[in-house]
Amino acid sequence: MRIRWIRSNMEISDNLRLVEANIAAACKRAGRKREEVKLIAVSKTHPVEAIKEAIRCGIRSFGENKVQELKDKMEKLDESLDWHLIGHLQTNKVKYVVGKVSLIHSLESVRLAEALEKEACKRGVVVDVLVEVNIAGEDTKFGVLPENVEDFIREVAKLEHIRVKGLMTVAPVAEESEENRKYFKNLNKIMVDLNSKNIHNVSMSVLSMGMTGDYETAIEEGATLVRVGTGIFGHRDYSN
Repeated sequence: MRIRWIRSNMEISDNLRLVEANIAAACKRAGRKREEVKLIAVSKTHPVEAIKEAIRCGIRSFGENKVQELKDKMEKLDESLDWHLIGHLQTNKVKYVVGKVSLIHSLESVRLAEALEKEACKRGVVVDVLVEVNIAGEDTKFGVLPENVEDFIREVAKLEHIRVKGLMTVAPVAEESEENRKYFKNLNKIMVDLNSKNIHNVSMSVLSMGMTGDYETAIEEGATLVRVGTGIFGHRDYSN
């Protein structure tokens, strides 16, 4: 029987124990080692105090959607934290994240890639990115369509200061996580196919997929990064 995450009326530490148990169980079901999956605590809209509690519980990797919120939190917290930008990135905001975050999960246009390349060149750094794939072809979401991923990656791979590390997707909202298994399976297949092409400057070692409602299924289908917010911090307050 799977353990379900606890809602916001319980402590972050309790939620984290359940998330960790679920990750371990999903890895076991898939015949994978627990170390193969990294947990990203999605802290968007949650206060710094909540992040500090997660840090006390041993979490070091955090994901933010908005650049300004990420910037504000980075200024208030330990510089050694592992920050991930998981939301849409506008070209005029790249200067705030290049050289500051471990991984950008949302590369989805050549224009953005060129802006990242320009800023990274200026700073003398290499930016690690994931290509965001609109795996279900939803009109409301950003991302490269599955059939265009290889051509897009080959174009980005020409840029010297960008290193494509893998793929990311946001699966459709679903009543049951099982509904998204086909999308996770497909993204994994795309990554395996791309790996076989041995494209220069592309490693294809990271598969970022799965959130609070479906991360166990994503792990069973090969996720190496899962992005869990509500399952750790409780429901978000959007009133401010």
